[in-house]
Amino acid sequence: MGNADVVPRLFRATMHRAGALLPVEGSMPSLDGATGWLNSPPLTTDELRGKVVLVQFWTYTCVNWLRTLPYVRAWSSKYEGLVVLGVHTPEFDFEHDLDNVRRAAGELRVDNPIAVDNDYAIWSAFANHYWPALYFVDAQGRIRHHRFGEGGYEQSEMVLMRLLADAVAGEVGDDLVAVDADGVGAPADWDNLRSPENYLGYERADNFASPNGVVLATRHDYTAPARLPLNSWALAGAWTVQRQAAVLHEPDGRIAYRFHARDLNLVVAPTARGSSVRFRVRLDGQPPGAAHGSDVDERGDGTVTDPRLYQLVRQPGPVTEHTFEITFLDPGVEAYAFTFG
Repeated sequence: MGNADVVPRLFRATMHRAGALLPVEGSMPSLDGATGWLNSPPLTTDELRGKVVLVQFWTYTCVNWLRTLPYVRAWSSKYEGLVVLGVHTPEFDFEHDLDNVRRAAGELRVDNPIAVDNDYAIWSAFANHYWPALYFVDAQGRIRHHRFGEGGYEQSEMVLMRLLADAVAGEVGDDLVAVDADGVGAPADWDNLRSPENYLGYERADNFASPNGVVLATRHDYTAPARLPLNSWALAGAWTVQRQAAVLHEPDGRIAYRFHARDLNLVVAPTARGSSVRFRVRLDGQPPGAAHGSDVDERGDGTVTDPRLYQLVRQPGPVTEHTFEITFLDPGVEAYAFTFG
């Protein structure tokens, strides 16, 4: 027997063992709490009965979700009979805006049905606590598996294959999807990731290093220290630190952050709908050059136009520690969170 025959047989055996071990975690909860729908008329659990459903909780600025999207998109394209149901549960206030969600879904090519969950009703019905989260529902409407966060893609796909095979009483093939993601969807460089996610609003901010700390919900002129410890950050200029975000009032406001990661991303928004805010990025005081992210050029120049995640740094070579600085040349910007990859 040749190796070409052995691999599919081993794969099928693994898949069948995975299917046999899948518990029943409960019935798929109601979708009645959705505050709106995109890409579909309203769906009900009864209408979905008889189909394998992959429910994904997401919010469009979440980098962890963005890095799972290439896999979910590939599964949706490959497997006939699979329904991918996105549940968009917002983290930040601007993610409650249906126009923002619609725009993001279009730009990110999310064309599956989306239940808009602004009131967290579906989130609560699933007793969910994470972005992203996957729930695997069989054709009888039972949750058979779940996955929180990134990774586990091979196991997740094998679960889908098992549920689909059970639904049609046949095989669905042996080959796993091949995903070669780039841009913000590329997997994180976990071996060199030493900077955790951090927020700029006072509710969840850590390691703030401007002298005298944060002045809550009040306009204040901040300064940045000459040096920052790893994973510390500071403001400079006229800012108000609100619950979710730091809001800039005058031109040339600056944020500095000492980080160690391949990628640095910032969730940021213009304060006024339809406005734009120019910015300039520096790494250790110099233009980023080849280390620029997809939303900034080699000179370090970019523009905030929509409320979303902006990739500002992607180091192309050995990943080392740097001081990142972003200067907003115009006022009227809200900075929400740094994420890394």
